[in-house]
Amino acid sequence: MSSNPLNHPTLLAQFRSFCYQNKVTDFEKAVEYFAVFGGMGWSVDMTKPLDKLIVNKVLNNYRYIHGDLTKITHSKPAYHAMLSAIATGDRREHSAFKKVNIGREEGEEVIDFLIKDGFLVFDRSVEKPLDEKDGISDKLLFVTPFMRFWFAVISPTYKSIREGEYDEVTKRWSQMKNEFTTLIYMQLVRELIEISFKDEFEGDAIVSIGEYYDKNVSIDLLVKRKSGALLAGTCKYGKQKANKTELTQLKEACKKASLEVDTFILFSKNKFSSELKKEKGEKLRLFSLRNLSRLMDNLSADDLIESTNKKY
Repeated sequence: MSSNPLNHPTLLAQFRSFCYQNKVTDFEKAVEYFAVFGGMGWSVDMTKPLDKLIVNKVLNNYRYIHGDLTKITHSKPAYHAMLSAIATGDRREHSAFKKVNIGREEGEEVIDFLIKDGFLVFDRSVEKPLDEKDGISDKLLFVTPFMRFWFAVISPTYKSIREGEYDEVTKRWSQMKNEFTTLIYMQLVRELIEISFKDEFEGDAIVSIGEYYDKNVSIDLLVKRKSGALLAGTCKYGKQKANKTELTQLKEACKKASLEVDTFILFSKNKFSSELKKEKGEKLRLFSLRNLSRLMDNLSADDLIESTNKKY
């Protein structure tokens, strides 16, 4: 199981490789299967139900995959517990320390090891809050979608899986699966924004993109350009259309965080209200699932990432 501490392929590179390798055409289905199997270089039969594939590829091969993983984690329970805490919690470092019941110093050592060994990367707030006391601990992201799936769903139920009993893990997955793709969508939206504004911002390029968070406010998307100009966005993944309320709340959050925002961005998985569409322009950009599926355009053999992982 490869562990590459530096130069990780971006999530977009992993996604495009997955889509090319598995001949994916449906974007939503691609995200659903990628959230579970992404980053491993495995061939996935997309005609089969996801739950069936999880049984055949992951649960039935639990011993082998677990064996490969423990070579990297040195079977240390604290490492596995920390990865599960980040995979299932709010992704904040200190929340994970609390969950694992580990002191700050020791916790930071564990995180450093997990970053060095290619499991995690920091996902820091794009801007620091004006008032230092409003700052909160940094968030983390899994480098590989499959590792997040493993430590969120598989690792916490390993005892029964080891005995060949899958009821516990099946129940756990059924409770998590509806929300499981949200984080992948969030990361892919960032990739889309970077691509979409690349030409337009040629002279004043994007220097950082991510979330904004402090003790009082959380903003899904904050984009900073070389000149210091900011774009702020919100992402809606539910079945309802995005409406004017989303924009109002986003503006209020920016005001609360004392962020001088130039342009607002709304991403909605399920379209926009006509009221919102009327406001679309230089200062308000709207992105939908149709825009996001551009990330699968022109796939070719060049997109395939060579993987040294064992094939399951």
